[in-house]
Amino acid sequence: MQRTIIKNAKLLLPQGVVKNGFLICSDGKIVGLGEGECSVSPEDLVIDAAYNYVSPGFIDMHTHGAGGYDFMDATLEAYLGAAEMHAKHGTTALLPTTLTSTNEELFHTFEVYTNAKQQNKKGAAFLGLHLEGPYFALSQKGAQDPKYLRNPSPEEYMEILNATNDIVRWSLAPELDGAMEFGRELTSRNILPSIAHTDAIYEEAIQAFDAGFTHITHMYSCMSSITRRNAYRYAGVVEAAYMIDDMTVEIIADGVHLPKSLLQFVYKFKGADKIALVTDSMRGAGMPDGPSILGSLEGGQSVIIEDGVAKLPDRTAFAGSVATADRLVRTMVQLAEVPLPEAVQMITATPARILKIDDRKGFLSVGMDADIVIFDEDINVRSTIIAGNIIHNI
Repeated sequence: MQRTIIKNAKLLLPQGVVKNGFLICSDGKIVGLGEGECSVSPEDLVIDAAYNYVSPGFIDMHTHGAGGYDFMDATLEAYLGAAEMHAKHGTTALLPTTLTSTNEELFHTFEVYTNAKQQNKKGAAFLGLHLEGPYFALSQKGAQDPKYLRNPSPEEYMEILNATNDIVRWSLAPELDGAMEFGRELTSRNILPSIAHTDAIYEEAIQAFDAGFTHITHMYSCMSSITRRNAYRYAGVVEAAYMIDDMTVEIIADGVHLPKSLLQFVYKFKGADKIALVTDSMRGAGMPDGPSILGSLEGGQSVIIEDGVAKLPDRTAFAGSVATADRLVRTMVQLAEVPLPEAVQMITATPARILKIDDRKGFLSVGMDADIVIFDEDINVRSTIIAGNIIHNI
C-alpha cells in the first residue's frame, strides 16, 4: 500500500515542536513520525513541507456554512460546497450546525446530511450534527429568528432525537422550563448539551453543569453576565464559565466578536485545554463583502458582510462570523499574542477532547487519523490532508 510521507516539517506535537521532522501516513492513519531524515521508497508519495508547520487538522465544532452555502439550504450541493471551502482553510473535520427553523426543515436536513456524509470526498469530514436552538431565551436571541423560539417539550425533542442518530451536540438555554430534564436526556444519549442564547443566572448555570451542560456555546455572545433584579445583583453564565473549572467554552476568535482584551482574558483564566476555537461561520465565509443570507436561501434572514463579520441589516447585532479556521489561529497568535502551539491546541486537541474523539483525532501521533494541515508562519494553509488523502494543496 502506498505511503504518504511529509518531510522537512516543523511538527507540532503534544510534547513540543520538532523543527526538522517527518510524518508517515498509510491507510488513513499516522504510522510513523520522527526527527531528521526518513527512508523513502519509489512507491511513496512524498510531500516536501519546506520547513512549514505541520499540525493536526483543524476541528470546527460550530459552523453554519461557507463558500456561499449554508447547511440550512439542506441540499447536497450546500453541504459539499461548504465542506470544501472549509478544507481549503485547514479544517479537516466539522459539525454542520443548524439554525432555529421549522421541524420539517430540520427533518429534511437530517436526510440530506446522511447522503452528504457518504458523498463527501473533497471537503472537511462531517463528525455529526450540532443543533442550535430552538430552545433559547427570547431576550438573548441574537440573529436567531424569534418566531421559532420556545421551551423544550419531551413530545417534540424525543421525536427529533428518535429521527436520527447523527446529533452530537445541542445548544440551548438551561433556564427554560424543561431544559434540565432535556439536558439529562441528551447526556444519556452521549449528546453534548451546551449552554447558549441564555439569560440564566449563576445558580442556574451550576445546576445545568450538574445536569450535563459541560460546554458553553460562543462565549460572551448572547449570554448573561452580572445583572440586577430589583435591588439584588446576580452573577450570570459568563461568571459561571470561569468559576466552574471543568466547564469548557468556545470562542469566535475572529478579532471582531471578541476584541483583543477579551481573547486574552478568556485565555488567561480558562487556558488552552478548556477553550475551543470555532468559526460560527455563515455562508459568507471565504466570500467577498456585500449582502448575504443567514440561514436557508428560502427562509433565512438578510444580512450584510462588512468589516470582517456578518451583521444584521440595521447593524444592531452580529449575525455570525465569516471566519475560517486559519483566521482563528492567526488571530490568537497575532492579535491575542498566544503561543502558536497553544493556539493550534484550541482548534485541534481541545475540541477533540470535548467531542470525545481524542482517541483518533486532534493529535499528531502514531495510530491517529491522518488529518493534517501544513501552514506557513502567517498561518496561510499550504496543504490539507484528510484520512491520508490530499484534499487541498498549493
